Amino acid sequence: ADLFREEGLKDHRYEAFDLPEIASLADLLQQRPDIHGLNVTIPYKQAVIPLLDALDPTAAAVGAVNTIHIAEGRLTGHNTDVEGFRTTIAPYLKDLVPAGSGIKPRALVLGSGGASRAVAFVLREAGVRFRIVSRSRERGDLTWDLVDPTVVKVCPLIINTTPLGMAPDRDTLPDLPYETIGPRHVLIDLVYEPERTRFLEEGELRGARTENGMAMLRAQAEAAWRIWKS
Repeated sequence: ADLFREEGLKDHRYEAFDLPEIASLADLLQQRPDIHGLNVTIPYKQAVIPLLDALDPTAAAVGAVNTIHIAEGRLTGHNTDVEGFRTTIAPYLKDLVPAGSGIKPRALVLGSGGASRAVAFVLREAGVRFRIVSRSRERGDLTWDLVDPTVVKVCPLIINTTPLGMAPDRDTLPDLPYETIGPRHVLIDLVYEPERTRFLEEGELRGARTENGMAMLRAQAEAAWRIWKS
């Protein structure tokens, strides 16, 4: 609302639509022809793609959509999570390996959903070697039971893309050998409510640097706003 006022858009608003299934999107747009843009959240970032008319190159490469631009009845999917995660990870990349060592940093990406795809895109772009942890080997490189102390020790960057720890389930956290985490680790949680998840707290207790999802949220929202204004 504040942004709309700053832009002089008095008759605009941002609303939440809780869809029981992604197929309900067509009904929503038919009932609300005044909608000109949408954000897409868990669990529909991949499922929404078949309902769109086009994808921008980044969304097509990632295989997930979190922003939709609607113009002249056409729905174009974008992925601003990429820009959001670029902003989040940038301050940490240079510290993950010694300068001039030629060693590529390693990362663990927890989860294999739409947000994970955006994170993987950015890590690949930055030259970071990573492994995706999922409940199924079909969706990730590792299943949770294979994430042992050796794996965590060689991966100084750990990114949680799952909803574990998100309100109202604040007591949940990814199943990791946290005793292996130390000051050389960076833990990033895409969850932003609460600000300090149990995942981040476990890292902080062991001296790791931590970052929640607020910077990513802001950066992706700003990128989405630029798309809607275009």
